Amino acid sequence: MKQPEDDFIITVTAEFVKVEHPERETETLFWNDLEAILLINTDSGPWLPDIWLTLAGNDSGCIIPHGTKGFEQVYDIVSKYKGFDLKTLPAL
Repeated sequence: MKQPEDDFIITVTAEFVKVEHPERETETLFWNDLEAILLINTDSGPWLPDIWLTLAGNDSGCIIPHGTKGFEQVYDIVSKYKGFDLKTLPAL
């Protein structure tokens, strides 16, 4: 069964992470611009993703739904940032 997360395409490079979706503008976060990491939890499932990893910078940013191919790769990268602690990660 197709999931809403299946429509997202995540591209990860040494310089950026890009999120593409057919119904939204492409979002890009440049790693050197990363200022904040947030989790957004919703009750929109099963029609929309419930958990989103939000990466925000001063001049760039993106949101990545949990379950998307590439989510774990991005999470592995940001979880290694100095000061990252899932227990204290702000959730909206």
